[in-house]
Amino acid sequence: MPNSPSSSAQAARHAVAARLRELMLDAGLTGQELAARCGWHESKTSRILNARKVPSEGDIRAWCHACGADDHVPDLIATVRAVESMYMEWRRKHQRGLRRTQEQAIGEYEKTVLARVYVSNVMPGFFQTAPYATALLRSIRRFKDYDDDVTEAVAARVARGRFLHEGNHRFVVLMEEAVLRHRIGDAEVMTGQLRHLLAVMPLPSVSLGIIPFGAERAVWPLEAFYLHDNVSCTVETLTAGISITQPRELADYAKAFTELSTMAVHGNAARRLIAAAIAALA
Repeated sequence: MPNSPSSSAQAARHAVAARLRELMLDAGLTGQELAARCGWHESKTSRILNARKVPSEGDIRAWCHACGADDHVPDLIATVRAVESMYMEWRRKHQRGLRRTQEQAIGEYEKTVLARVYVSNVMPGFFQTAPYATALLRSIRRFKDYDDDVTEAVAARVARGRFLHEGNHRFVVLMEEAVLRHRIGDAEVMTGQLRHLLAVMPLPSVSLGIIPFGAERAVWPLEAFYLHDNVSCTVETLTAGISITQPRELADYAKAFTELSTMAVHGNAARRLIAAAIAALA
């Protein structure tokens, strides 16, 4: 397993730093000389070269110009933009509200044939009812102090559920039993959400496994992650969404999903856990 879900982004930052170092060395410059040509302190050059700072587009233009390598600017800028999209702070992504992010997710699921999803905290968006999504997004908006567009964001989030019924999509979901017990909203909201979960379980597009509290762990509880085919994996933390595309890390998450599957119960055993969670709300 990777030590950190942001390691793909960090590896990409190091790759950018290595390319900038090559340009500097090819130009016969030291870090101090390059800093002087760019008009900034040499400590900034050091931070960029050691991947502690992602260079801005202006930094890249200045760096390449100092090295006589202006033809490298477009490619490096494109690479840096890709790095920034790998590790996207929620605060930055949601600076104009929650709706846009929810709408972007619809496009991602539309392209995905096989979604393998592991959740340890809340229901995945495509399973959420409108009241559950409303309670969840309201708490996120309050905690993060975002603009209030919860109503529009909920509509976009719930719209993902249509992919359970249409198109050639397959959703294989593993859920910690704790997700059934974490009360998002009041008892009525949770009861409705759990009954909805029972309603979608028989769909041909859905495979739901629940990892019981008492299961012997082959893999420890992890952060929620969403594998989209074998192309990308989105990992959700408190502060950021991390998009992983590096094959080695994709393989790690796929392996984790397989091992987590061995602990899960399905079918009637899963329904009994959901029914018990509903009964506990009465």
